[in-house]
Amino acid sequence: MTETVHVALGDRAYDIHIGPGLLTRAAEFVGPFLKRQRVAVVTDENVAALHLDTLKTSLGNAGIDVVSLTLPAGEATKGWPQLTRTVEWLLENKVERNDVVIALGGGVIGDLVGFAAAVLRRGVRFIQIPTSLLAQVDSSVGGKTGINAPQGKNLIGAFHQPTLVLADVGVLETLTSRDFLAGCGEIVKYGLLGDLGFFEWLEKNGDAMSSGDMDARIYAVKRSCQMKADIVVRDETEQGDRALLNLGHTFCHALEAATGYSDRLLHGEGVSIGCALAFDLSAQMGLVSQETPSRVRALFQAMGMKTNLNDIEDELPPASYLLELMSQDKKVINGQLRFILANGIGSSFVTSDVDPDDVLTVLKNGFLL
Repeated sequence: MTETVHVALGDRAYDIHIGPGLLTRAAEFVGPFLKRQRVAVVTDENVAALHLDTLKTSLGNAGIDVVSLTLPAGEATKGWPQLTRTVEWLLENKVERNDVVIALGGGVIGDLVGFAAAVLRRGVRFIQIPTSLLAQVDSSVGGKTGINAPQGKNLIGAFHQPTLVLADVGVLETLTSRDFLAGCGEIVKYGLLGDLGFFEWLEKNGDAMSSGDMDARIYAVKRSCQMKADIVVRDETEQGDRALLNLGHTFCHALEAATGYSDRLLHGEGVSIGCALAFDLSAQMGLVSQETPSRVRALFQAMGMKTNLNDIEDELPPASYLLELMSQDKKVINGQLRFILANGIGSSFVTSDVDPDDVLTVLKNGFLL
């Protein structure tokens, strides 16, 4: 069964295809977009070992030539050195403006390759084939591309929409439990920010989805993509509503910086902790009942996800330093942090009207949970 979500952006519109077995059918979807029968694929070492041959076989059997570059795996790849390497490799392989570059991998590869495509020859087309749950429901959709800087996450980049997204939910079976659950953090986020019904569906079906129920996985990926697509269409370059997608991310990005963008904290784990802290902050400010953050944590914990600062291995810097890291967040405007807070589950909003002392209190309390 294949589901399709359309991202209606006029002459830059594209489809997200969702279902099992799409990687073996890649040529069927990719072929119509090729001006010449040749593609450049960029992936990482972990994904290459599992899926690159399958993609090459699918494309090769259709007469499409493939050149490929394999980068190191991990968040550290998402920086200037590997971006430079990727762009120069694409130039060395004479990738032209009408060609297509394929990003085969998780969020790191999708973000970096999308940015490389955005700057190469002032913009070449690229296709996202996300292989992690987090990438399928979030980073592969919406055209945000970029790399990290020493000063913070995703501070260098461009908006560059993909031509196509192929979300093969079958490849999720190759993920470790930890990597799969990290993606669930983004899925729960969608229910928290704008769909109480989806949150309630996850309360009933989240365990089945985590355990491998294919229909549940397809529905969860489709609903997440549809919610993101609807927001992106309304606000492509994050001037308003799109900021809602950053629920939990102000906390998350500070925690990622504090842990050195390492495997101590996966992005999706930071999102689940960040969402819990965002609801703590909402309760601290009297916007939601004191019981609401407990319900949010209950779902995350029932699905086996991290929810508290103490769930992160090894010592974190003090709350005051985490607050300082937040000041580098790309959502800062006129020196003021913007937070995504909530009036309830499924009802979020963007605000700069937050007392830093409230944030500090929430962070300090977070070490005690």
